[in-house]
Formats: sequence, structure tokens, C-alpha cells
Amino acid sequence: MFENLSGRLSDAARSLAGKGRLTEANIKDTLRQVRLALLEADVALPVVKSFIERIRERALGEEVGKSLTPGQSLLKIIHAELVRILGSESMPLDFRAQPPVVIMLAGLQGAGKTTTAAKLAKRLIDVDKKKVMLVSVDVHRPAAILQLQTLAGEVGALHCASDASERPVLIVDRALDEARRSHADVLIVDTAGRLHIDEAMMQEVAAVHERAVPHETLFVVDSMAGQDAVNAATAFDQTLSLTGIVLTKADGDAKGGVALSVREVTGKPIRFMGVGEKVDALEAFHPDRMASRILGMGDVLTLVEEIEQKVSKDKTEKLAKKLKKGRGFDLADLRDQLEQMMNMGGLASMLEKLPLGGKVNSAALQDAGNEQKIRRQVAIINSMTPGERRFPKIINGSRKKRIALGAGQQIQDVNRLLKQHLQMEKMMKKMSKGGTKKMMRGMPGGGPGGGMPPGFG
Repeated sequence: MFENLSGRLSDAARSLAGKGRLTEANIKDTLRQVRLALLEADVALPVVKSFIERIRERALGEEVGKSLTPGQSLLKIIHAELVRILGSESMPLDFRAQPPVVIMLAGLQGAGKTTTAAKLAKRLIDVDKKKVMLVSVDVHRPAAILQLQTLAGEVGALHCASDASERPVLIVDRALDEARRSHADVLIVDTAGRLHIDEAMMQEVAAVHERAVPHETLFVVDSMAGQDAVNAATAFDQTLSLTGIVLTKADGDAKGGVALSVREVTGKPIRFMGVGEKVDALEAFHPDRMASRILGMGDVLTLVEEIEQKVSKDKTEKLAKKLKKGRGFDLADLRDQLEQMMNMGGLASMLEKLPLGGKVNSAALQDAGNEQKIRRQVAIINSMTPGERRFPKIINGSRKKRIALGAGQQIQDVNRLLKQHLQMEKMMKKMSKGGTKKMMRGMPGGGPGGGMPPGFG
């Protein structure tokens, strides 16, 4: 999401970076580029107009004129106004209520409410250490009830059973009772998808809302939806009094206009953002970090948080001790590294959060095969015997043929992986002997600035 918008805004900002003085013509040209970029990203016209006007007022005032670096000052203004559109500050969920705290999810059909319910449960269990129960009141789609039950087991949440023959309000009553008896901290209610123009369905969700008395009512919206999704959010807010927004499918080919419009139009904070299909692919939404990401400045704070949450400290410590003792970096270690990278959404997700600049970023992010490449490499290592993983040098021609066949890959793929492992083994040896400076020099493209891990350049 935001890839095209990020490239266009980064280009506009860079065009001003070296200028010692800004004229009204400079500012006008830059704002025209920004306006076109926002309209192409499908941002609502009223939002674009107010955004551009606020930047113009600040840019033509003393704020930029008296600055020693006016180009940087204008970039800061654009960043600040993006933060303002996205909501100024992050808004965590409020649990200050008598348990079970009820969180209700509503939205249009196909927005991804059921998977979002499971992702939210997973996050509340892992990060907030809450005991969570899930219940579906989607009596119009029996498969949704079964899907939520399966996902509840996957994420370690409690599940309140429901049936398509029941009335939604009665399901809510039973779920509240079960949640109290199970001492659940949070009850997440997944509702049926509906169109905001469907009066009967809207009355049904209003009745569920009235009975559940949710502490948080979140509108789940597809990032790839058009401006009608913003209108739908407004209609749902009038019926349910929304407390926040969850953006789904933000990892897809979305223009990002919904994200920039929905907060400004509805006045409701964006709470979370779905960034993949996995149950842990839900990020807390931080307006300042997202604005930096849009302008190609990266989002290192989120990357650090992800590393803390998703990288196994035990495995990292074991590898460090192993290297200190002089034992080699084998293929099992490489597999652990690849799997941890995959847990973080693959290389593309990591690069998106690094301040590499718009053009470098987009070129890397366009390599959609990165995660598939990692999966294939893991499959090749899994196809080896424990002895082959421990001592890669014993892998001869006949063994390569067997390994390739077992992984469904070509012998060239096995050769490529072995070469990659050899490069990483050398890099790890340098790191264990002389610290990170030697490690960075060992990377491809590596001077002081380093490069990408072998095999991903």
C-alpha cells in the first residue's frame, strides 16, 4: 500500500531538498505534484483540498521563509499534515471496563472481519496478555461460524459456539454469559458483512450492538476498496457510534486513498492495519510512523518492535554461543534465519520499514517472489538429512539430485542455496572474530554501508 503515492511524494520532496530559497512558484509546483499524487491514490477530493490548503498557508508563512533549509522545512510541513490526516497520535484499545470487555467488529461484505477477529485475538493474547473469547453472530454465512471456530483454536482463544438457526441477539446473550463464567478478559463479536444501504441488515447489527453494549466498535475496511467504503464508514458510524477503524489487506496493491480519507471524513482513529494473511499479521497503527513510511523515511520503530516480538531470543542466543565456541554456521542455522525472516513478513516487509528512499524501496518491494524464494530454500534444507545440514561439504552430485527431487526444485536451486550458505558462514565467522564491521564488509555490496543478505541482492 502507498507504493505509488510514496514514490510521487518522495520525488516532490527531493526536488526541494537542495534549494536554499523557496519561491511562491517552487511551492506552487510542489503542491501541484502532491495534489496529483493524492488524487491518483484515490484520496477523497475534500480531503485533498483541505490538505493542500493547510500546507500552502504554512509554506507561504514565516515558517519556511525564515528557515535556513526551506526545502527540509516544507518536507516537515508535509509530514506534519500527513500525520494530522492520519490521526495525530496512535489510539490503543481501552480496557478500562468491567470484564469481559466487548469488542464488536462491523463492516462491508468481504472486508475481512472474521480473519481480523482472529488476528486481533492473537495480538491481545500475545502482546496484552489477555484471555480472549471469540463469537460469531454471522447467521447468514454458516461457513463464517466454522471459520472463526477453527481460527480460535489456531490462535489459542476461547470460542463460544453459535448456529445459523439462532437469533444474533440471543447468541450475544449466551456469549456474554460464557465469557463471564470462563473469566475471559475480552469478548470479540464478529458480525455479518452487510451493505450500508441494506436497511434490514443494518437494523440487525444495531440490535446486536444494543444488546452487546461493546466498549469498542471497530469498522473493518478493505484498503483496496474505493471511496464508497468511506461513505459506508460514515453510515455505520451513524448507526453504531464507531470507536475506531481497522484497515485490512494493506499489504496488497492498494492505492492508500481509503487510509488517508477514512480518518479525516469520519473523525474516527485508525487502530490497526492488517499486513498479511497470517494470524500475527496485524500492526498497531501509528500515524507519525505511517507518514514517515509514505514519505520514504522508513519506520524503524515498528521494525524494532517486530524483531522483539517475532524473533526467537533463545535461537539467537544459542547461535551466538555456538559461533563464540568456534562451531560453524550450518544449514539448520540458515533455516532458522530464513524462517524468522518469513515470520516478519519476508524481506519486502522489512525493506518497507527501512529509510532507504522511495526509489530503492519500490524496486525492492516489486520483487514479489521474495517470500516464495525463502519458502523454496527452507524446503530444500528440509529435504536434507541431519548429517547433510550439519556438514554441507558432504553433499555431492547424487545427494544434490536426491535433495532437489525431495524439495520439488532444480539442482541449480540446491547449488545456489549452498553457495548462499557458504557466503553467510564466512560472514558469521568474521562477525564472531571482529564484530559487525567485518560482517558488513563481508556482505555483497558491502563497504561501510553494508548490503543485503546473500541471495537477496
